[in-house]
Amino acid sequence: MKIILIRRKSLILFCCILLMGWILFSYSDILENKIVAVMSKDKVLPIYCVDQDEEKISISFDAAWGDQFSDEILDILDRYQVKTTFFLVGFWVDKYPDMVKKIHERGHEIGNHSTTHPHMTQLSDEQIAEELNQTGEKIEKLIGKKPTLFRPPFGDYNDRVIEVAKANGYYSIQWDVDSLDWKELGVQPVVDRVVRNVKKGSIVLFHNNAKYVSEYLPLVIERLQKEGYEIVPISELIMKDNFYVDHTGMQRRLKND
Repeated sequence: MKIILIRRKSLILFCCILLMGWILFSYSDILENKIVAVMSKDKVLPIYCVDQDEEKISISFDAAWGDQFSDEILDILDRYQVKTTFFLVGFWVDKYPDMVKKIHERGHEIGNHSTTHPHMTQLSDEQIAEELNQTGEKIEKLIGKKPTLFRPPFGDYNDRVIEVAKANGYYSIQWDVDSLDWKELGVQPVVDRVVRNVKKGSIVLFHNNAKYVSEYLPLVIERLQKEGYEIVPISELIMKDNFYVDHTGMQRRLKND
């Protein structure tokens, strides 16, 4: 009787081992397929940063909620003779049209950040185009110039989002340095994070209504300029044609054969 029980336990254990092995094997296949899909040269990516020989970088501001610090930001940028890029959401444009004009008049670039700040990957191609075109038309009506840069809300994109944006005349822009200013961790954490991670060709993400923006912004600019970086609008940093975006999100020049 004991021998039969031992054999049954052994058989159950053996079956469990086989089942676990099959699960692990299947999962490794799935995981490998996902990795291959992510790393595939055919995957469409936005521009996170630029392969840049010169000491040039861009800083950018996403504007979706609030306008409390916008005038201070513009004054600080003027003080340090810096031009940058503001990505505006459609309902922000509706609420602050005079500020949209002021940003443009002060020499800064305006990009498109959608109309309603949705997760773009959850929309149809037609809805993605509508999100882009509604805000693009609003901005053009105010400043006489259609934006050509698009930043997906939440950094949420897939191949369709990038391709529809391109078909509607937009370069899709992400960032390789996230200031995390929205976490409201204080001034120095933002300064340290940006200065530590920036490199030639970097695109830095800030928010126009971040709590400490009027305090950290001059410190960041001073540190970056001291290290020899020239801060330019994103459209002056990126390549407009004859380029590709590698698997890391870096925009690179196509080599001529």
